[in-house]
Amino acid sequence: MSAKSYVIAGAVALISAATGPAHAQGSPQRGAMAYRACAACHSLEPGMHLTGPSLADLWGKKAASVADFPRYSKALKAQEFLWDETTLNAWLANPAGFVAGSQMTFRGIEDEKTRQDLIAFLRLAMAPGGAKAVVAQRLVPDSLARGQTPEDLSKVGPTQQVKAARYCQNSYFVTTADGQEHSFWALNLRLKVDSSALGPKGGRPVLTGSGMQGDRASLVFSDPAQISAFLQSKC
Repeated sequence: MSAKSYVIAGAVALISAATGPAHAQGSPQRGAMAYRACAACHSLEPGMHLTGPSLADLWGKKAASVADFPRYSKALKAQEFLWDETTLNAWLANPAGFVAGSQMTFRGIEDEKTRQDLIAFLRLAMAPGGAKAVVAQRLVPDSLARGQTPEDLSKVGPTQQVKAARYCQNSYFVTTADGQEHSFWALNLRLKVDSSALGPKGGRPVLTGSGMQGDRASLVFSDPAQISAFLQSKC
């Protein structure tokens, strides 16, 4: 065993000893309720990456090993452990303590029973075909298995399809395909990029509302290069 492997094994053993036995004897039904906190950043659908990577098919796989997720921290990419009952128990108890320097913002679950319940659920959900399995068993609804997926901007109507956008005196003026011009204080219009399958199509950005009282919105492009090419500075 390499020196790094000994360090990892020691860290897992130390945290496991401090947090109790790491075995999935919990209830998947109760664990499904605890999983709701995870769905804010993760999806169980293959390839559906949100703030964090999809959890699909990760049981027994190496940490930071999803090939098409580029945002792993250097600290997590340097690890060699596999996701199982022991490592998940340590990770869920204290992510920052288990992998110092990780970008996981979740503070951890102190209650051992809650962790065991969640791990019992994740053992099903992170297996191949896990998303369909937990939905079929009515542990979670399909919407929760997908996670907080962004709005599908590939099929929006003329009220959201943007024909032109210009900047003038700390203001944006956005013209949609229905002929309406919408004005925004510059700080209230966010410029975003979504190059996924759910992003804008046909080279046209999309205008989406951002709550508040209708005075804030997002202008979503399909590519960063499109922003400077599309936006005009014109009064």
